[in-house]
Amino acid sequence: MPETDAIFEEIHRVNAQADEQPGVLRLSLDTKATVKVGPFSRGGKSRCPQPACDHDFDSKCTLTPFGILLPKQAKSYLWFAQGKVTADFMVDRLEELWKTFAPEDRPHTLVINADNGPENSSRRTQWMKRLTEFSDTHQIRIRLAYYPPYHSKYNPVERLWGVLENHWRGELLDSVEKTLGLARSMAYKGIHPVVRKVKKSYKAGVSLSKLAMRELEKRFDRKPDLESWFVTINPITKLG
Repeated sequence: MPETDAIFEEIHRVNAQADEQPGVLRLSLDTKATVKVGPFSRGGKSRCPQPACDHDFDSKCTLTPFGILLPKQAKSYLWFAQGKVTADFMVDRLEELWKTFAPEDRPHTLVINADNGPENSSRRTQWMKRLTEFSDTHQIRIRLAYYPPYHSKYNPVERLWGVLENHWRGELLDSVEKTLGLARSMAYKGIHPVVRKVKKSYKAGVSLSKLAMRELEKRFDRKPDLESWFVTINPITKLG
């Protein structure tokens, strides 16, 4: 697309600025392809040979990994869902992560790198609604900085997925416990991720009406000519 170079130029500027400024936290988030839990061959080699199925029989269940990476700190967080990874799922994970920060360590600005996928696009009404609520609740500015289409591999969290895939390649992900255990034992830049399973089911397709979204859109500061790729949400200051 014609805007690709401009998007990359701006995202490099936004990310560099975020990593240099105190009180600004940058995170990268994305969902990895669903994993079938069962005795299936996934390629790769293991030190201990073990039999595996070479056909896609019915799996015990499926797990969808969702990850958040803090690129500057090299800290990572992985959640495994047995249901849909929706806009509500993602913002709930941000809320969960937020609770791990001490009040004095919480930033005033949050920069989110993402790939503008169907559930976290800046045009996805439920995603933007939940982020606006998050901004108001925690009195934090949110800056969305998306990577251009077909270039999501540059999103930092993709490096985390690469490490995970290399770590468990050759292993049989034949139980939920083993899948989560292997995820916990991997390391990104020498740091193990925090890994959790999400039991809650999320309803897909939740959205705002066009009228409600028009009102919400007044809260957003979109960068001219790159409106879908760079958006700032400023919190409404609480009185008292």
